[in-house]
Amino acid sequence: MSTALSNIAWISPFINIAKGEDVSGNIQTIIKATGLPLAGLLVFLLIWQAAASNINTSLGQFPGPGEVMTQTKGLWTEHVAEREKAAAFYERQEKRNAARVEKDPTYVPKIRPYTGKPTYIDQIGTSLVTVLSGFFLASLIAIPFGIVIGLSANLYSAFNPVIQIFKPVSPLAWLPIVTMVVSALYVSDDPMVPKSFVTSMITVMLCCLWPTVINTAVGVASIPKDLVNVSQVLRLSYMEHVRKIVLPSSIPMVFTGLRLSLGIAWMVLIAAEMLAQNPGLGKFVWDEFQNGSSDSLGRIMVAVITIGLIGFLLDRMMLTVQRKVSWDKSAATR
Repeated sequence: MSTALSNIAWISPFINIAKGEDVSGNIQTIIKATGLPLAGLLVFLLIWQAAASNINTSLGQFPGPGEVMTQTKGLWTEHVAEREKAAAFYERQEKRNAARVEKDPTYVPKIRPYTGKPTYIDQIGTSLVTVLSGFFLASLIAIPFGIVIGLSANLYSAFNPVIQIFKPVSPLAWLPIVTMVVSALYVSDDPMVPKSFVTSMITVMLCCLWPTVINTAVGVASIPKDLVNVSQVLRLSYMEHVRKIVLPSSIPMVFTGLRLSLGIAWMVLIAAEMLAQNPGLGKFVWDEFQNGSSDSLGRIMVAVITIGLIGFLLDRMMLTVQRKVSWDKSAATR
């Protein structure tokens, strides 16, 4: 257990103190690891509060940390209340169906879905499912494509102009095209997933696959010649060369591209949801802006902070996966 915990960098100093090892050095490490970030956060909160108290908008005073905390609690309370309504709705249906079946054993009970307004927590879940779906789809395309063009200088030269042309295209430009294509091709009376989900997912995929393509290609092209020569001496097939030589050697660069792609995917999704009014955090922000109530600014700031925190956690998640599968363990410090 202690060995597993010691692999987590910020816990190691506490374990060493418990063992009585180098107390002064570990205290300095703890102060540096926790004290400095906390000090920076405190300074940020003080500046935020000072600036907010001097900014008045058409909807009232700009929300400070206290107001954001109040709105966060309010959004959670609304979510709990909505879940209680949904539970009561299904409970009433079950009682009615049980009574109908008791009177008529041939009756087939039907459960109608609850159609209440999505809560803030529901919007977070929708955005996370959409962004991860688009990111995984992009990765399935980008990694094999990056490997193929990285192994061939001619293919890289052929496709590089295409990559450089499409890489800077904004999601606001892709979204109308994707919307029209999905509306034309995704035609069904009973679709498995909503068109809004498919539209947002494909838009995310188109915008976030390029960093993974580029970094994978660069990582593959940078494999040491000695490893390539070993592969040739062993007469490995193309797929064996990729599996045993290319992938292990290029993993650090591949994950650098994946981390960049995931960050871009999250930013693209919020913009796409705002523009297309698709369910998610972006739509929540736009709805609050249009609502124009006295609580709207506070709720928008809650969403802004939530977006930032989720983006940070997604990056840490990718970094953890990278550390597990990569030989470059120094990635844990970046």
